[in-house]
Amino acid sequence: MLRSLCILFFLLVAPPARAGEPVLIGLDAEFGNKTSTSAQAIEQGLQIAINEINQSGGVLGGRPLKLVTRDNKSVTAIAVDNLRALAAMRDMVAVFGGRFSPVYVECLPVAQELGIPLLSPWGSADPITDHDFKPSYTFRLSLKDAWAAPAFIRFAKQQYKANRLGVLLPNTAWGRSNARALSIAAAEQGALIVGERWYNWGDTTLIDQYQTLRTVGAEAIILVANEGEAATLVRDVAALDKTSRLPIISHWGITGGRFFELSGEALQQVDFSVIQTFSFIDLNTPTARRVMGAMQRDYGATSAESIRSPVGVAHAYDLMHLLAKAIGKAGSTDRRKIRDALEQLGPYDGLVRRYAKPFTAERHDALSPAQIFFARFTSEGVLLPLERRGR
Repeated sequence: MLRSLCILFFLLVAPPARAGEPVLIGLDAEFGNKTSTSAQAIEQGLQIAINEINQSGGVLGGRPLKLVTRDNKSVTAIAVDNLRALAAMRDMVAVFGGRFSPVYVECLPVAQELGIPLLSPWGSADPITDHDFKPSYTFRLSLKDAWAAPAFIRFAKQQYKANRLGVLLPNTAWGRSNARALSIAAAEQGALIVGERWYNWGDTTLIDQYQTLRTVGAEAIILVANEGEAATLVRDVAALDKTSRLPIISHWGITGGRFFELSGEALQQVDFSVIQTFSFIDLNTPTARRVMGAMQRDYGATSAESIRSPVGVAHAYDLMHLLAKAIGKAGSTDRRKIRDALEQLGPYDGLVRRYAKPFTAERHDALSPAQIFFARFTSEGVLLPLERRGR
C-alpha cells in the first residue's frame, strides 16, 4: 500500500517526462557542395530564429528548440536516407530542406509516408507544393517557378524590348517545372519562346546551346541554372564578339553559390540579371536590424552587402518563426497536429513581409509574386537590387 501511495505521489508532483528536453528541428541541405553558400545561409537564418525563440522561453512551456543538421551533398538518394533518419529521432517535429528542387521532389512522397512536415526555404519547383498528396506535408516560404516565369517575360519585354526569347534549362525536375511555367507565361504575355535547349549538371560548356538559340532569333536568354553552369555560360558568352552577346535573365540558383568568383571578370562583359525575393540592402525595419545584428555578431557579416545567399537567411528565419508558432498552437510535438496548425496560423510580421495568413489548407506557399524583383552584381560582387528604395 505504501509503495502504491509513493508512486501516486511521484506521478502527481513530478514534472512531465519531456519538460525541458529539446524539441528537434531538422535541416538536410547541400553542405558538401564545394561552391555552395545556400545551406550555410539557411542554417544561419534558422539558428538566429531559434536563438530568439529560446531566449523568449522556447516552446511548449519552456522546451528549447535544437537544430540537427545533415549533409545531402545535393544527392537525392542521400537526402531520402537523411530524411528517414531525422524523422526517426524522438521529438523531431519538422525537416527543412536546402536549395535544390529535385531533392524536395524525391523526398516529397517520403515525407508524406512518414507524416513529417517538409519545409522549403529555397526550392522553387512548382511540384514541391503543387501535388496530389492530401493532406499535404510540404510547406514553402520561397519563390515559385509559376511566379518567376511571368516575371522573366515581363522583365525581358520591359528591359530589353525582347519578345523572342530563348531558354536554357537543366535536365532536372527544376528545369521541367520552369519549362512548363515559361510556356504558359509566354502565351499569356504575347511573347515567343523561339527555342528550349537543355543541359546536364556538370557540363563544361553551354556555348552550342546558346548559339543555337541566338541563331533561331532569340533576343534575350532566360537561364535556369546554379552557379557552376551559369558561370560557364558567362565565360562562354564573354569570349564572343560584343554583337553576339545577348542579355541573360537568370533564375536565382546562382545566388546560392560562388557564382561571382567562378565567373571572374567575364561577368562584367555580359548583361546579366537575376531574380530575387529579398535583400538586406536598404531594409531598415526593426526585424531587419535585429537579424543584421545577429549576422554581424554570430557570423562575421560586415554589412548588408556582405551577406551571401540573403534569401536563404531571410526565408529560413521567417519559416522557423512560423513553425514555432505552429508548435505552440498544436500544443505538442505531434507532427500531424503541427501540420494542421501551420494551416491555421494568424498574422505574423516577419523579415521578408507581413503574413496575414501564412498558409491555408489550399495554399502552402507563404510568399507571393509581390516579393519579386531583379538584381545585378556590381564589380565588387554585391548583389544589388535594380530598384533601390527604403522599405
